[in-house]
Amino acid sequence: MTPNDYVTRVFADPGQIDATQWDALLALDEDPSPFMGHAYLSALHASGCAVPDTGWTPAFLTLWQGDAMVAACPLYLKAHSYGEYVFDWAWADAHERHGIRYYPKALVAVPFTPVPGTRLLARNDARRALLAAVVDWCQEQGLSSLHLLFARERDLAVCQDTGLLLRHTVQFHWHNDASQPYADFDAFLTRLQQDKRKKIRQERRKVSEAGVSFRWARGRDITNTDWDFFYRCYERTYLEHRNAPYLNREFFQHMAQTMPDNWLLFVAERDGRPIASSLIALDPQRGVAYGRYWGALERVDCLHFEACYYQPIAWCIAHGFKRFEGGAQGEHKMARALLPVKTSSAHWLAHPAFADAVERYLEREAEGVSHYLDDLRQRLPLRRDWPGAPS
Repeated sequence: MTPNDYVTRVFADPGQIDATQWDALLALDEDPSPFMGHAYLSALHASGCAVPDTGWTPAFLTLWQGDAMVAACPLYLKAHSYGEYVFDWAWADAHERHGIRYYPKALVAVPFTPVPGTRLLARNDARRALLAAVVDWCQEQGLSSLHLLFARERDLAVCQDTGLLLRHTVQFHWHNDASQPYADFDAFLTRLQQDKRKKIRQERRKVSEAGVSFRWARGRDITNTDWDFFYRCYERTYLEHRNAPYLNREFFQHMAQTMPDNWLLFVAERDGRPIASSLIALDPQRGVAYGRYWGALERVDCLHFEACYYQPIAWCIAHGFKRFEGGAQGEHKMARALLPVKTSSAHWLAHPAFADAVERYLEREAEGVSHYLDDLRQRLPLRRDWPGAPS
């Protein structure tokens, strides 16, 4: 089917879209992400985080047959490239140097959230028609480009068939042992090479010997005081790097009210005082956890590793979760037993000469990413006698 077989509707506010129909489309996916849920996307808008004033202008594109929404995607007009984690600053600079406007561009993504997931929600064969409608809309608006970020294979296949260019990067994810889940954190460590086990134990010991202990709270057990403290930590991390945080306190209030079961908070305490926190997102149905935000009010050696990796991994083991995604970038995560995973995005550029130049660039970049992954796989922290370890 083509876009002409459907009625196309564009929404400037995701809150105007029927939540039941949106989430029903998401539920059809084999690997749905909570960040693509209506509540999450609506909260980003309602809190003022992803709105025109911050450079994110929603234009959620949907396809309809009668009263049924059969396809949809979170589409934004972007006035910059912040908060995306797939970097195209060089592309923007090249356009501007040749007198061609790059911004606004179109983005199909979850703002500020580098988590792989479905981006084109669709019933039956409507996914291809949805992408065609998005490209047509971008051409009608005279936009320079379209970018689908951190997409899943089904979306990427349609994008490639439609002529979009694929781009790859690397993230680091921890996986539980599917055949024999770890009994505890020590059992997990036995799968690692001796030097990696020693390093992790040393790092954990430094935190413990500094007098730091942890508590965790999940869902509605996270109190308003906990949320306030977390936000102080989160905000401070950004301000220390001379940046304003992408997310405000109101957004996290929405999360506490509309998606409480999707959040897990770790609080580090010393001498009875909270000094740091890390907030982890959860998908309880699929047993997946996501490292998201952290911050500290006091400096303790190795506290970041304990709060952001070791505490979440130990929790995942104890609660039967099968995967912990560590977020964008960070080769240092591999030494903490988060293993390399290729993630992908898709790109369309309106100007033929720039499209050709970017295609050649991406071919070279993809070769580099492939070599980088090969190198990483030769340096996995797993024991040599463990399946999946490099030979």
